[in-house]
Amino acid sequence: MTQALPPVLGTIGWTERTGGVLTRRERFALARPLSRGHRDIVLGHLALAARRHRGRHAHLDPTALSAPDSTTARDAAAAAHDLLSPAVLQHSHRAYAWGAALAGVDGVDFDRELLYVASMFHDTGLPSGIRDVDFTVRSAALLRLFADRHGLSAAQREVMTNAIALHHTPGVTLEAGPEAYLLSAGAGVDVFGLRAGDIPDAVRRRVVHEHPRLGFKREFTRLWRAEARQVPRGRAAYLRRYAATDLTIRLAPFRG
Repeated sequence: MTQALPPVLGTIGWTERTGGVLTRRERFALARPLSRGHRDIVLGHLALAARRHRGRHAHLDPTALSAPDSTTARDAAAAAHDLLSPAVLQHSHRAYAWGAALAGVDGVDFDRELLYVASMFHDTGLPSGIRDVDFTVRSAALLRLFADRHGLSAAQREVMTNAIALHHTPGVTLEAGPEAYLLSAGAGVDVFGLRAGDIPDAVRRRVVHEHPRLGFKREFTRLWRAEARQVPRGRAAYLRRYAATDLTIRLAPFRG
């Protein structure tokens, strides 16, 4: 009999099996992508300051960032409105918009409705209410309830819950699927400024105008600290310790 491989670090299978608690070996495995992320954040901030960033000459159709026009998407936005604070709700909208923008920049094809719904739900479990269980477990559970009510398939639920579980794992690539890649990238733009300079300047201004930040940095730092206390050997605590998230969030190239 062939033995099943263990779930990949950060996926929904891994997160639900382990609660998101990292082993020593897994912490070492995250060190390289985390260091690359640090480097890219610093270089990106410098490029923006020097006006030499990639997005200064880029062009992108603003309609490519629009939310999908479907009942499922509208209901997901309504559900997020009921579950999230105003600052985190607007972050969820921006995470989708940044992800869609980077898809245009990178030439990535993706399912807009699945990315949008995953974006609306990705932080609904933050911070975790259960000791040593990552917040994305609850976010994924809430999304499954929503998906069941809207008749979404098991395959669609898997794509979205996997994107949610992976989104705060350093180094998510397209191999994880376009929706997981873009949700992680979009959240990275909004929280840390990672790849913010790859997005056209006019698009950055428009997204923040349409979805204001409302003191997001302060609120999200508080939520991240609470998550790190709940899961002291989880990814939030790991990032807070080794990525200095309190500082990195504060230095993101956005006001508020």
